[in-house]
Amino acid sequence: MQEKIDKAIECFKKKDWNGAIDLFTSILEVETDNAEIYNNLGLCYANVGDVEKAEKNYLKCIELNPQIPQCYINLVDLYYTQRRLGEGINILSYAIDMLPDDIIFRHYLARFYMEDAKGDLAIDELVYILEKQPENYDAYYDLAKIYFEFGNYDSAIENLENVLEFKQDNELIYYYLAEAYQANDEIDKALSNFLKAIATNNKFHPAYKKAAILFMARGDYADAIEYLEDYLNFEIPDEEKQSVNGLIQNIKGKMNG
Repeated sequence: MQEKIDKAIECFKKKDWNGAIDLFTSILEVETDNAEIYNNLGLCYANVGDVEKAEKNYLKCIELNPQIPQCYINLVDLYYTQRRLGEGINILSYAIDMLPDDIIFRHYLARFYMEDAKGDLAIDELVYILEKQPENYDAYYDLAKIYFEFGNYDSAIENLENVLEFKQDNELIYYYLAEAYQANDEIDKALSNFLKAIATNNKFHPAYKKAAILFMARGDYADAIEYLEDYLNFEIPDEEKQSVNGLIQNIKGKMNG
């Protein structure tokens, strides 16, 4: 039997999903209570797009052994892809009951709540995670997203600043932080972070236009034109190029007026 399991795993590693399905299925004819095999079979079915059979095998794995973390993760990934948020929330709640020390399930649950427009419940899970793992920058990032959507920009800023303590020189974090400062009417800090995004990755083109708009708002027209012209050097839609060229001409008109 071990030889057959080894062959099945070899097929799995080679992404020969149908071969692995045949072998894992034949193994289960003998080892009917092998939870790990049901999980592996579920993965194979997921990879060939048979969602119904994948779900069935994941659930059988959990029924036989509710202490296998990866099976819950595989199942909720399937539910997330299909936007079956309620079912995902239910299975994650069960996973937390079975494996209360495994923080990853709470983070998955928070993200399901976020997608299901249940921000308050997501915040509760993320705060719990940070009490246990104060260096979990993904949790800070997710908190920032929720607070931004709630219009609580101070809290969004605080959590994004926390992310930067662990994940420095990341253009996306600087960009989102800049947007939070801009929404909070802290224009100088917003501009500073858009410029940091550019300094971190000079090919990150969205920050150029954002910086230019803030330069223009401050009356720094020469800087605004410079960053808009830099923005035009990137591959952007023709309609966008026309709009930006029109904006440049308007700024030049103000400078010469």
